[in-house]
Amino acid sequence: MFSISQSDVARKSGLPLPPSRRELLRVGGLSMLGLSSARLTALRAEQARRNPDTQRRQNSCVFLFLFGGPSQIDLWDMKPAASEEIRGEFQPVSTRVPGIQICEHLPGLARQMDKVCLLRSMQHQMNVHGPACSEIFSGRPYHSAPITDQASPEDWPSLSAMTMRYGHSETGLPPSVVLPWYLQFPGQSLRIAGQTGGRMGERHDAMLVQGSGKGDFQVDGLNWHDSVPLSRIENRKRLLDGLQTADTLKPFPQKLMNDMNRHRDRAYSLLEHRAGEILDLQRESAALRESYGRTSVGQSLLMARRLIEAGVSLVSVNWEDETKIDGANTCWDTHQDNFAKLKNLLCPTFDQAFPAFLQDLDERGLLETTLVVAVGEFGRTPKLGQFTQSSNTRKSGRDHWPHAFTALLAGGGVRGGQVYGSTDRHAAYVSEDPVTPADLSATIMYHLGIDYSQKYISSNQGLPHKLSEGTPIRNLG
Repeated sequence: MFSISQSDVARKSGLPLPPSRRELLRVGGLSMLGLSSARLTALRAEQARRNPDTQRRQNSCVFLFLFGGPSQIDLWDMKPAASEEIRGEFQPVSTRVPGIQICEHLPGLARQMDKVCLLRSMQHQMNVHGPACSEIFSGRPYHSAPITDQASPEDWPSLSAMTMRYGHSETGLPPSVVLPWYLQFPGQSLRIAGQTGGRMGERHDAMLVQGSGKGDFQVDGLNWHDSVPLSRIENRKRLLDGLQTADTLKPFPQKLMNDMNRHRDRAYSLLEHRAGEILDLQRESAALRESYGRTSVGQSLLMARRLIEAGVSLVSVNWEDETKIDGANTCWDTHQDNFAKLKNLLCPTFDQAFPAFLQDLDERGLLETTLVVAVGEFGRTPKLGQFTQSSNTRKSGRDHWPHAFTALLAGGGVRGGQVYGSTDRHAAYVSEDPVTPADLSATIMYHLGIDYSQKYISSNQGLPHKLSEGTPIRNLG
């Protein structure tokens, strides 16, 4: 678990937070850049004015899912001493943190490495997309043989659904939001496994906020018109409550009524708390939107920041790019032309959006309480052209590899500028501090204040299950 610090004690007691070591270093760095103490004081005052409740803010998490499985050995766990068929075409470069190197095509991330922990020791045993996604989302081994990518009622509940049920929201907004889409392979009728409430029940599904490919999050029905003000909606709500009290709706099945009431209450709460305004990225400056990149993932991360500011506990962002309709190489899946796709599409998109997001959180005082996690369902084969699961794999590509891959962590008490865990000389197997999907899910729930060991009763079998069988990762702070 994260160690208990002075900041933790102060936060729980309501006392002012002492300045962190990183803040002292940051202030020192600003002084070295020529900013006077008066200017520093003015900057702090402006930050306090914009975010008066920063010190009292509840913990939150943004979970960026790199759908398809990014290549650990080409991006953030490079092995330059290996043979060419292992190390590939890319060269490592130094980052802001001495001793840590990453891919040459991630210069933006390199400049933000002081905020990032490279957790290089993720591992599990599932090499099929859907079941592997399910293992990452739920923190549990897949429940059946990996013969399909599609969701079923037998799925273990996702982290987003568990947070929806057991998380906290002090603002009336849902505690868990997914955007901009639920993952689904083209040609399949159902979502990819593990993204919803599953055996916990679909009523615990997180709220989906859909977005277009360029980040248009216009959601119908969340803004009232002048002709129907909030007072009129409140009158309608009281009228419906009266009808239910009078048993007018008694002939309807109780489950149906409960579902209707739940959806109605959620919709009313969203209207009451002006969710339509929160979801309106036009309220952000054009310059800031450009800094994130006018891509689906860039605008989704900007939306995630707005949702976190508004009090949502967990925002899950599913990676989306134009290759999501490519059944052979969907998003971070690189069975063919691995290096061209990384260099020309995936790295530039990620390297603009993710560092901008970290910087934005930091500048707004949100990074201390917001745990940021970026991870895919697995990594890629150490050897180019190596066959493990997909016949689509070519000599120019890498196949699925769950035995060792990397997660990026930042904020939320995690010390940046560090590497946690390690792999062997080919980034093939974990050699130190292995971390499972269960451990990652337990770490996130622990950060959010959710008892990861508590039990729920499954809706399909009526059996008790823990939220997570994992253990929060130690020594990250």
